[in-house]
Amino acid sequence: MAVVIRLRKEGAKHRPIFRIVAADKRFPKEGRFLEILGTYDPQKGLKGATVKLDRVNAWIAQGAKPSETVASIIKSAALSA
Repeated sequence: MAVVIRLRKEGAKHRPIFRIVAADKRFPKEGRFLEILGTYDPQKGLKGATVKLDRVNAWIAQGAKPSETVASIIKSAALSA
């Protein structure tokens, strides 16, 4: 099973909130996921992100690949922590 760490869109129209999730690559983008790893509010920028860095590192150690956007969010969260 190929696991990816990606964004899952939620929230209202013109007011998106994204969850950072670990999901099987075969699952639909807005469908099932394995674990919620954090949230991201694009209207607040990178300061509006909360990330469970310990769980993200555990998934990456098991072979999960983060998307480009999630990788930049993780990097900024690690720098601010």
